[in-house]
Amino acid sequence: MARATVLGRLTWRVATVAAVRDETSSARTIVLDVPDWPGHLAGQHVDVRLTAPDGYSTQRSYSIASAPEGNRLELTVDVLPDGEVSPYLARVLSVGDPLEIRGPIGGWFVWDPEKPEPVQLIGGGSGVVPLMAMIRAREAGGAQTPFRLLYSARGPETIFYRDELRRSSENGSGLSVTYAYTREVPQDWERPPGRVDASLLAQITWAPEQEPISFVCGPTGFVETVADLLVSAGHDPARIRTERFGPSGGGS
Repeated sequence: MARATVLGRLTWRVATVAAVRDETSSARTIVLDVPDWPGHLAGQHVDVRLTAPDGYSTQRSYSIASAPEGNRLELTVDVLPDGEVSPYLARVLSVGDPLEIRGPIGGWFVWDPEKPEPVQLIGGGSGVVPLMAMIRAREAGGAQTPFRLLYSARGPETIFYRDELRRSSENGSGLSVTYAYTREVPQDWERPPGRVDASLLAQITWAPEQEPISFVCGPTGFVETVADLLVSAGHDPARIRTERFGPSGGGS
């Protein structure tokens, strides 16, 4: 039975685009209907395959942004200027179009809602996508697990899910959200532009003695730096889970 389940997850399925919505000027969320979807865990990803009329085929991996419920998936795709797949997904794909997907994939970078420990989410750029799936899963299940999100982005206009994050952090459910801007900050912002550093982590993340589980996702350099800073601050490396992407990682 277990082998059949794994094989099922590695089978290509044809999903149908049910809706699209812009998140930023370069990023779009794609809502997919997948009638035979086997279900997923918050933090997993899927492979997406595009095939040209001449038979040329290419595929990329994208994190699932939606909570694990029903037969609908959401993928949020940010366009890479020289990307082969992302420009089509974020600018051409339309409601009613078919899309081949395979998954869900991944078992390490996932949040278990039955675990009581506080959760620290740290995302860089589009690395917030699987973290958003965890936030949505927590809210959908009515969990009271304390969550903190540190979201690093180039500027205010590059933030994904801004309105939803604001609502979720203001509804008294125990989610806190902190933004770190690396290039441009809003007017009267209390912190100058800059990368996530040890000082910021010490100010707004769970302390090591609270034994949080930390999920860090983003470009390779960002993830490696943040993970090293967490370890240097005294966090148990076994409680730090990372997911990274970059030019060599196949994402576009």
